[in-house]
Amino acid sequence: MSFFDGLLRALPSVKDPVKVPTTRQKLLWTLIVLVIYFMLGTITLIGIANTQQLGFYQTILASDIGTLITLGIGPIVLASIILQLLAGVKIINFDFSNPKERARFTGTQKLLAIVLSLVQAFIYVKFGMLTPLTGMLWIVVLQVFIGAMIVLYLDEVVSKYGIGSGIGLFIAAGVCQSIIWRIFSFPSRDYVGGLLFQGISLLASGSTIEFLSTVILPISFTVIVFLAVVYAESVHVNIPLTVGRSGMGANFPVKLMYVSNMPVILAATLFANVALFAALAKNTVAANILIPLSNFLTAPHELLQTAIIGGATLGMFLHALGYALVFVVVCVIFGKFWVEVGGQGTENVASQLQRSGMSIPGFRRDERVLVSVLNRYIPTIVVLGSIFVALLAVLADVTGAIGTGTGILLTVGIVYRFYEQLAKDQLFESGNFLKQMLGKW
Repeated sequence: MSFFDGLLRALPSVKDPVKVPTTRQKLLWTLIVLVIYFMLGTITLIGIANTQQLGFYQTILASDIGTLITLGIGPIVLASIILQLLAGVKIINFDFSNPKERARFTGTQKLLAIVLSLVQAFIYVKFGMLTPLTGMLWIVVLQVFIGAMIVLYLDEVVSKYGIGSGIGLFIAAGVCQSIIWRIFSFPSRDYVGGLLFQGISLLASGSTIEFLSTVILPISFTVIVFLAVVYAESVHVNIPLTVGRSGMGANFPVKLMYVSNMPVILAATLFANVALFAALAKNTVAANILIPLSNFLTAPHELLQTAIIGGATLGMFLHALGYALVFVVVCVIFGKFWVEVGGQGTENVASQLQRSGMSIPGFRRDERVLVSVLNRYIPTIVVLGSIFVALLAVLADVTGAIGTGTGILLTVGIVYRFYEQLAKDQLFESGNFLKQMLGKW
């Protein structure tokens, strides 16, 4: 383990800030990283003949196949999934209540992400996602790997100097870009245009039903999902506490969205990787298993629109039901893992409250009492919250919400948490803040 810890310390790392960055500095770093990310998505790889796209899954992975962000956040999140599964079945053990062990887990995840970046870069090029020109295989692999490393360290920059995480920032940026394109893109010779132009064309031709199912329904459910997530973010249970010997009252809020949107990110990334390997396994024996599994794990997009125009079958509805059940179960599993990995389990929270001098009214100051009380709420909230975000994502997919259900859910949750962090930094104390900020910049 000492050799392994030395290896983790030897990994290149973004230097920790000497002092906590100001809010203005955090915003500036976040903006810089976002601009770099979009620039990477415009740099086409040298030496490729053609590419095979993954559609919706590229949005979840924040990737653009054929550019420097071909892998997106895939290796980072996949590394987290693998380690969580190994820790869950006790193949490897990490004591997440110990800061050193959590640091070791983070370092291990980084090392695994680097290895996966190289492996996935080779797989993409070797098995057909990227078709290299003759003699350019390893040059293309190197470019994809370098792009993945840039994304990995951009995520680290955001985590240390910016607001939120790079993973969330890249997903939100990609989804917002796709939503704007879906609504406002102009028609061309081979493209009917965004919903705005489609709606005008359908109304002009008198196709009212198609207008409602194609334009109004997606926009309506996009708004509904947005409002549902914002409302759910405010739902919480207050656990009464007392502070120190003074007995001053306080509350510890346990939100319905206690696990935020991480279960959906992890579940969607897992399904995306199944789709990736299914695409790579064409014309092989493994395709007989992977392709049907990938089809089953593909969200039933726009099922409601299909039903309205009379094109839905019983098999489609059964698929939607089966997909929903699997997605919910996977989200619950990842939700429970994420709480422990992120130090949000009952024992970790109780320890933090104890160190802060807080206790339960009417009981002596004892960490075991805090654990007992928190166990009545946190495990249940984790399961309920994971089920809620999973069902909301599936509902939005079925109704054809713009940006896909998973994408909207993730984006709204990410943006809401972005706002919360700004609020914690007292960013919105003054009504003249934006004027002051722009004046300073």
